[in-house]
Amino acid sequence: MRLVSYSRVRGAGISASALAVALAWAPVAMAQDAPAADAAAQDTPAATDEGEIVVQGFRASLNSALNQKREETAAVDSIVAEDIGKFPDSNLAESMQRIPGVALSRGDGGEGRNIAVRGLGAQFTRVRINGMEGSSQTGSSDIYGAGNSGRSFDFNVFPTEIFSALSVRKTTSADVEEGSLGATVDLKAPKPLDFSKDFTLSATARGVYNQISKKVDPRASLLVAKKFADGTFGVLASIAYQKRHIREVGYSAVDVLSANTNGLDPDGAAGPSPILPYCTPVGGFVQNGVTYVSPTPGFLQGGFNIGASAANCSTGNPRTSTQAAYAAVFNLRRADLPNTPGSGAFLPRLPRYVNSEQDTKRIGGTLSLQFSPDDDTDISVDAIYSRYEVERRDNYIAGISFGRSITNLGQPVVSVREAQFDDKGSLVYGVFDGVDVRSEGLVDHWISDFKQGNFNFRRKLTDKFELSLFFGMNQSVWWGPKRFQTFMDAIDTDNFTIDFRDGGATPILGFGFDVANPANFNYAPSTGGGTTVLGGFSFQGKPSKNQTDNLTAEINTDWDIDQGLKLKIGGQYRRSDYNAFTSSPYTADTIVRALPAGTSLASITRQISGLDELFGRGAPASWAAIDPDKWDETFDFDAVRFCRTECGAGASRIREDVKTAYVMTTFNTEDALPVKLRGDIGVRYVRTDMLAAGYISVSAPAGSTPTNLRGQYAQVLRGYDDWLPSGNVAIEPVDNVILRLSAAKVLSRPELGNLAPTSGITATTRTGNINNPYLDPIRADTFDAALEWYFKPGSLLSVAYFKKDIKTYIQRVTSQIPFNQLGLPDALLTGTNTTPTEIFTVGQLVNTPGGPLEGFEVNAQIQLDFLPGFLGNFGVLGNYTHVTSQIQYVLASVNGVPTVTTTADLVGLSKNTASGTLFYEDSKFSIRGTASYRDRYIRGIPASPGSNLQGNSPNLFVDASASYAITDNIKVILEAQNLTDERNNLYIDSERKDTLFQTRIGRTFNFGVNFQF
Repeated sequence: MRLVSYSRVRGAGISASALAVALAWAPVAMAQDAPAADAAAQDTPAATDEGEIVVQGFRASLNSALNQKREETAAVDSIVAEDIGKFPDSNLAESMQRIPGVALSRGDGGEGRNIAVRGLGAQFTRVRINGMEGSSQTGSSDIYGAGNSGRSFDFNVFPTEIFSALSVRKTTSADVEEGSLGATVDLKAPKPLDFSKDFTLSATARGVYNQISKKVDPRASLLVAKKFADGTFGVLASIAYQKRHIREVGYSAVDVLSANTNGLDPDGAAGPSPILPYCTPVGGFVQNGVTYVSPTPGFLQGGFNIGASAANCSTGNPRTSTQAAYAAVFNLRRADLPNTPGSGAFLPRLPRYVNSEQDTKRIGGTLSLQFSPDDDTDISVDAIYSRYEVERRDNYIAGISFGRSITNLGQPVVSVREAQFDDKGSLVYGVFDGVDVRSEGLVDHWISDFKQGNFNFRRKLTDKFELSLFFGMNQSVWWGPKRFQTFMDAIDTDNFTIDFRDGGATPILGFGFDVANPANFNYAPSTGGGTTVLGGFSFQGKPSKNQTDNLTAEINTDWDIDQGLKLKIGGQYRRSDYNAFTSSPYTADTIVRALPAGTSLASITRQISGLDELFGRGAPASWAAIDPDKWDETFDFDAVRFCRTECGAGASRIREDVKTAYVMTTFNTEDALPVKLRGDIGVRYVRTDMLAAGYISVSAPAGSTPTNLRGQYAQVLRGYDDWLPSGNVAIEPVDNVILRLSAAKVLSRPELGNLAPTSGITATTRTGNINNPYLDPIRADTFDAALEWYFKPGSLLSVAYFKKDIKTYIQRVTSQIPFNQLGLPDALLTGTNTTPTEIFTVGQLVNTPGGPLEGFEVNAQIQLDFLPGFLGNFGVLGNYTHVTSQIQYVLASVNGVPTVTTTADLVGLSKNTASGTLFYEDSKFSIRGTASYRDRYIRGIPASPGSNLQGNSPNLFVDASASYAITDNIKVILEAQNLTDERNNLYIDSERKDTLFQTRIGRTFNFGVNFQF
């Protein structure tokens, strides 16, 4: 018999009462249509001679999870493995899409990275692995948030095959550790005594093909479990491995800015003179009898004559702007900048095509030793390890002048020949001359390691008193050994076009020359006093490392006071120690060197091809790019010297010591009252002590060396207390109908990186960003109500309402404050000619008022076994969640007092999410399809000047899975993700919805075979 998910009646998991419920349904099930009943009987949980429950198949996986949900007092949804070492989906986060209220956030390659629950983003969700809170941090492309330095849990670090079940707890109890505002997710790895047989072996081998990468990659897993000593002692080991080549192709704007952003004051003087966006036409731009000329002939930048004249914008760069095109830009004004030409004309900052390729390796494993000599004792030692390694190679072909000021001869020396805008000010079509075009490459290598070991002890000391102990340690390390960027530039190119005229979300870009020919590019040090960059590289502050070490020790007691009444008392100690640092190269190693004699640019380049076929939208068939390996070999990257805080690099540490104690009573009236009533009421006390330390850096005066850079180490100690009452009640007014009511006080601690006092200022420009170790947690009062109808075996209809009164929120607020009120040492200004009384413009993290969040969920799970014949083998799942919130965002302030505010949804909240699954399953064949929808949501607020937010467009992903059992021991598997070839789209501004980023990830197919013995 094939085994799937297993829980011993005497251990954790499905309780004996859950088994009784399942058996009580048996007569009803037998009365159904005979063929359907036969098929259902093969997939329904059954008791073995040893007392274990055996679950197999997708249908039985659903039924097992539903039984667990029914028996819980709190609001808990579960997903159980459908086979040994086989989760229902290829990614843990993607599996959770079927749970009501869970919305998936995808990362590179379209793979699920983390989740939001009931509108609350990943930073508000805590994840426990085998009962212990874990940290999981990895990297990603910059558009998806780059490296995770917070509390968000990245599920893509782990292979699914090493887990047997997960649950999402949406309401809390006093015996559940605090820290979650959205949900607590429990990941469970299998244990050896969970299995019914003395020896269990499961092996799966797959090939993974993606239509964009056009490669077949391996994926394999193995699980072995063995019982000894008459089934009282067991050993289990599992391992999973996956290697993938991921490719994404698409478009990126990086940002969308108004045309005045990098403009140039025509007379170069202070005052109300207009800021002109581009190089004016020959003879100047005439408006209302006034002639504007920019740049003016003989214009100096940094003391260097850029070559502007009556005929040229800069040396060798003719003025070709037309009066009509310039007027189209000049006359668009924002309401807040009515006197600033071009402030209402919005264009991509760095319009570019994107080619992203990743080589990934994911390996994970578990080891479990379990001893259970009798029903009253269970002792286990469990270990888990996972490693996720990625080398990402991004390439872009971009027009970069639109994101450059006059410092690098950027936008102010670009001519605009044609320009069309829509009624909201978004560019529809433009033709530009004098544009610098860049072929850029980025290599980012990172490794995420997770390891955990824990000890569990449970002993029933008397018939009424049980003691359990837990001790565990885990470590999460995200290590980025290499991140560098190379580029080569073509200067002052003509006929650069940005074309949205066909109405697509992304433009067709035209570069005006053959971008596949490396001879059309330059790689050399800057010229002209540093104003013209011809090519080069940067190290982007790497290597870097984030490491989180967690320790948990707890004791729990369970006392049966009377029939149906228990008292639980326990305590817990947790330590979380987060350390982060970055390194910087020595100044001498950051200077761009010319190509060595005898080395041509063509000899260190390669071709990026295929975008025209895979993405379309006018992408070039290929373009030349620097080959990072050849570049490394030419310039000896390994010889570069790195240093840390002595070079001004960052370093920080956050250590939290959390001591908790709780008391909770649980009750179950069973047949004592006319109405069945069960629940829990308790309170949890939490004491948090925190150490926050970091290096405060400041830009050094000119001529500084690593040994005399300005900076200071800061350390903050603080503590706070919380009392968190909670209660859950499940009422069964009639058979098979459950009314759940829950209320609690909850908290979510600030992001780790925000607590580090690693503030940085630039004294010469009087700007900076300041973190805040004194941030208070985000606290909330919550209320939940749900009505569930288990109208037939394996079926459910339910509706739930939830409300969270969020007391505080955390925002980075930009304000103008005197330096001596920032809490920073005056020594940071030494040698900068800036005094402590001068006003600084700083972004500072502060606690701000929160707001209400409320919504409802509708959920259905229906087995269609009442239908005749093979139709009885069908089933459907579906859920819909609607959430609203009101958060006041502070857009600007003076001396900490808000001056500009706006009200919008919580960042990361989708108002509408839905998921639907249709499945068919008989004794040999299983097939299902799932569609998951997520409404638009805010990714960041505020955004760039003139734009109110950054958002994510709605998306709908469709996946499918099928399997066929050739024999009782061999099964073939076929899975497909993203069948509709959906593309994720990021945009800026709620009105204009200008595209920031869109890539095509394509369809992915898994095909494999599973062996079980």
